[in-house]
Amino acid sequence: MDFLFHINIEEINEAGIFGFQCCILLKSFYQEEKTEAGCDEAGRGCYAGPVFAAAVILPKDFSHPLLNDSKQVKEKQRYELRTIIEREAISFGVASVDHEEIDTINILRASFKAMHLAIEKLNQKPGFLLIDGNRFSKYKKIPHACIIKGDGLYASIAAASILAKTYRDDYMNQLHHEFPHYNWASNKGYGTEAHRRAIDEHGLCQYHRKSFNIGATQVKLFN
Repeated sequence: MDFLFHINIEEINEAGIFGFQCCILLKSFYQEEKTEAGCDEAGRGCYAGPVFAAAVILPKDFSHPLLNDSKQVKEKQRYELRTIIEREAISFGVASVDHEEIDTINILRASFKAMHLAIEKLNQKPGFLLIDGNRFSKYKKIPHACIIKGDGLYASIAAASILAKTYRDDYMNQLHHEFPHYNWASNKGYGTEAHRRAIDEHGLCQYHRKSFNIGATQVKLFN
């Protein structure tokens, strides 16, 4: 059975129109027989830094009016949701795979590995995995379903997307202090115009993903 999140008018007024768009119908689970963990990643398309993933098991009656795909939620609300998810979840795990391993095994496999590592951190073993996207590398003998744009359809995947996104943002904010000219505090390693200009001017640093063939000059700064 699916459920509709209860709408809190005060939260909607504070969030504005953007927040209201987040008050959508999310499904609480994909199947009812087994404990279900939602999984999602963040940073797959970035030029720099690790890929993060999260796995979340939510109570079936969990609800929040602003829970949605992390890309559709304002930054402040993402961090508010993270606190709520971590407090209310039956279990959650967050893991990452760094840029060097991404270059070695490729970003798709690295994304799957990060999800596997996040699942391993769950203190309750799930009986079913709900994966955002159209592909996944099977984790042990646990059955799974791949859901395209699942982070906007299922509460557990949306919760995983919030955790993966906020933990990765925190990490990139730390790296920003080491290489401020790339402005990772703003772009989080994605290929924005400003980030591309900085690469043209300064070259690549050790945190860039060299296998992405981002720029013509494959250099490391401040060795």
